[in-house]
Amino acid sequence: MQARRGELIDALGEAGALAEVEGSTVGLVAGRLEAAGGEAEITILAVEEGARGRGIGRALLDTAVEALRAAGVRRAWLVTTNDNLTALRLYQRAGWRLAALRPGAVDEARRTLKPSIPALGDDGIPIRDELELELVLEPPLPA
Repeated sequence: MQARRGELIDALGEAGALAEVEGSTVGLVAGRLEAAGGEAEITILAVEEGARGRGIGRALLDTAVEALRAAGVRRAWLVTTNDNLTALRLYQRAGWRLAALRPGAVDEARRTLKPSIPALGDDGIPIRDELELELVLEPPLPA
């Protein structure tokens, strides 16, 4: 279960894709379509530590974006935390833009929803805030 936007959700979402290298699963991306209005959330993007730095995360993200575009989604969004510098770099290089900052949202989620959220994250950075990123999708070009 993942805490974000003040609620717990199933991070595996409704649909997704796996990345395999030599027959072993090394990454996944999943998301869910929102009931109203052509939006979708990327709920998880994960690549095994030993497989990072090889373009797998970007390939998974691009696969998800193309599937959402083909489904008519006009805006995709995701939430990460202030310590997740690697993900922030990936998302911004892929064209995603910062859309919202929720200061103290992780502190609140740790207190009320999910006490197991660690206090320290990547590089010893205190995990405190949620960052929401978005990508406005253009419709696919006609064939």
